[in-house]
Amino acid sequence: MVLLEDIDLSLNEFWTRDRAYREGAFKTLRDESPFHFFPEAIIEDSPFPRGPGYRALTRHEDIWHVSRNPQIFCSGKGSNIGDMPTELNEFFGSMINMDDPKHFRLRSIVSKGFTPKEITRVEEQVKVRAAKVIDRLLEQFPGKTCDFVEEVAALLPLQIICDMMGIPESDERQIFNWTNVILGVGDPEFVGSYEDLLKAGMDIFAYAQALGEDRVKNPKDDVTSAMMNAVVDGERLTAQEFGSFFILLVVAGNETTRNAISHGMKLLTDNPDQRKQWYGNFEEHTRTAVEEIVRYATPVIHFRRTATEDTEINGQPIKEGEKVVMWYCSGNRDERVYTNPQAFDIARPLSPAQVGFGAGGPHFCLGANLARREIGVMFDEIRQRVPSLHITSEPAYLQSAFINGIKRMQCAWD
Repeated sequence: MVLLEDIDLSLNEFWTRDRAYREGAFKTLRDESPFHFFPEAIIEDSPFPRGPGYRALTRHEDIWHVSRNPQIFCSGKGSNIGDMPTELNEFFGSMINMDDPKHFRLRSIVSKGFTPKEITRVEEQVKVRAAKVIDRLLEQFPGKTCDFVEEVAALLPLQIICDMMGIPESDERQIFNWTNVILGVGDPEFVGSYEDLLKAGMDIFAYAQALGEDRVKNPKDDVTSAMMNAVVDGERLTAQEFGSFFILLVVAGNETTRNAISHGMKLLTDNPDQRKQWYGNFEEHTRTAVEEIVRYATPVIHFRRTATEDTEINGQPIKEGEKVVMWYCSGNRDERVYTNPQAFDIARPLSPAQVGFGAGGPHFCLGANLARREIGVMFDEIRQRVPSLHITSEPAYLQSAFINGIKRMQCAWD
């Protein structure tokens, strides 16, 4: 058991502790102080002043409540814990750091790139790309061992995003490196300062602007062209808006699905009975298995909202301007809604829904169905062609309070 007085979610040291300690800490918070107040961390090289602190929401019900009431709990002041100017929030987060009507306008335009026609076209490519990932695996690793993250999990979502956006294969590695830097804040392996973060952001933004401007002049059969040439209520996406949305899309669509696949493979290795059950009747269990992987892994650990008025959550007073942080990793382990939440169960019922895609509301993940498709297809390809594939090393976890990432993890197959 972890004592309440020993818990500080703002300390880097908390996020370097072992996973059992972290799970114990969140259980203590759920049971004893589900709205616990934490001071914000002092970040030495940050150009922004230290914030006023935040309330940690750790129960499933409260996370759903905040997500479903955007008029009371806004996103426009930032979805990460620390405060940044509005311009920077929108630069890095695009519409996830906006409120209506700005959010509605932008989502309406970019949704033109996610029509059923576009998604069907992309989904057809998922199967083709997943097969090529395994083709490459079998051809390039005759020793039947490799890093699962880099050689399997990372490739499919990266290639699908690049296919969607019309990014040439020669640029895939650069996109991959930029996303690692942007989501690697706090892990010294990827980023050393805010200057590194800003440089990566500016580089990917400039790349996206050039891509968007090219598709206005030379439209092609890709999502970039669909977005840049969409007209909603007489308005188009500007190159600047596309640049920021591009950062959101390639970062969210690449990193989070990569981590879900990585965690999923580790879970199937650690739970051979669950792997046997899924692989033995794949179609029947795929929908629940994918949701269970996302629930258990929770690739995005938290998002923040800010109260727009005095209110309350389950009897807890919340003052106007107060930050509330939805700890999805805790909501997805809440014993109040899940039976034996620490168990990995590929047949777990779909209700209550896991909160890994954002717990509903207007900011629910736009690419959730595509992510589900990628996870399911990747494991189907593994099941059919390398069913003995398993993890052989402990994961090297990303040091982050925001992304539940795995940097490296060895695998082998017979």
